[in-house]
Amino acid sequence: MASESPKLPPLPLLRALGMFRDALAALHRRLVPGHIALLEMQMTGFLAQAIPAAAQLGIADALAEGPRQPEDLARAIGADEDALRRLMRLLVSFDIFRERRDGSYELNSISQALRSEAPVTLRDLFLFFGSGYHRTHWTHLADAVRTGQPVGPAVDGASFFEYTAEHRDIGDLFDNAMTSISTLSVDPLLAAYDFGRFGTLVDLGGGQGSLLVDILRRTEAARGIVFDLPEVVKELSAHFEQVGLGDRLSVEAGSFFEAVPGGGDAYILKHIVHDWSDAEAERILRTVRAAMKPDATLLVIEIVIPKHGRPHPGKFIDLEMLINTTGRERSETDFGNLLARAGFALTRVVSTAAPDCVLEARPIR
Repeated sequence: MASESPKLPPLPLLRALGMFRDALAALHRRLVPGHIALLEMQMTGFLAQAIPAAAQLGIADALAEGPRQPEDLARAIGADEDALRRLMRLLVSFDIFRERRDGSYELNSISQALRSEAPVTLRDLFLFFGSGYHRTHWTHLADAVRTGQPVGPAVDGASFFEYTAEHRDIGDLFDNAMTSISTLSVDPLLAAYDFGRFGTLVDLGGGQGSLLVDILRRTEAARGIVFDLPEVVKELSAHFEQVGLGDRLSVEAGSFFEAVPGGGDAYILKHIVHDWSDAEAERILRTVRAAMKPDATLLVIEIVIPKHGRPHPGKFIDLEMLINTTGRERSETDFGNLLARAGFALTRVVSTAAPDCVLEARPIR
């Protein structure tokens, strides 16, 4: 019997709140002079660097045990007190930290997510987004738009995945950042979709296996296989033993471009398809299709670009894909066409409280 689903706000309520927020932001942009609205948008880029700076300095960790006066906080993190006050003045004004009446700083619900030991931490994500490597790539956005190609080969002499595999300081930063992203979507996924109805789940490109660990902890009968490159999964079996899932969760190594484990009831591709061009993604899907039983289910977990013209996380991440990979974010129609070319029929799309959706597909017989 599956454990109780996490309590999340109803999806219609979240959508209504999102539409209300977008409407207020659009109203503000229309009421102020155009050049002011444009300048305000550009200035948010400074905030996008101030947050990673706070993560790099360890401010949230230093405040984890309680409020601190500026001079005490500066000593704790090894910073200039005046410069720290100036940084905190901006962050406090956006409610990222709180300044108390006595002048001390403390955490709030937003800055809790910058703690390295928080239940849901985004610290590593901001360290990656604030890194010189990532910033340098985004300065070449115009080049990517001109050519339609990722910038890595021209800037680094290698593709994104080749570079991160060779330079493990950046690779580890990226892997940790992706783990941060994954923690945001697990509860919404498990609340929206019943993974427990499958006997054996195969997570392709499953990394450290965090998704299957969470699924199996909430079910009694399901089993799982984490499949990824040999260097990624080499120590996973011992980890699964440590968390008490060694008898239900196994590891297989390989490349999803070549072959994947057979015999699964459900095959999961979470945040994989968007990394690749249509041709490359079709090749992956055909490899998966070849391993699947006729009655098995494919679960593609990705952001789906909506039809509306309002802001959406997928529209930001799509440019990240343009800059760093051959991939892209896709609409439901795009996914349906891609799956059909690879021998699948898209049966339904399940929305979640996170930006991710579960695209459920069956092999075409």
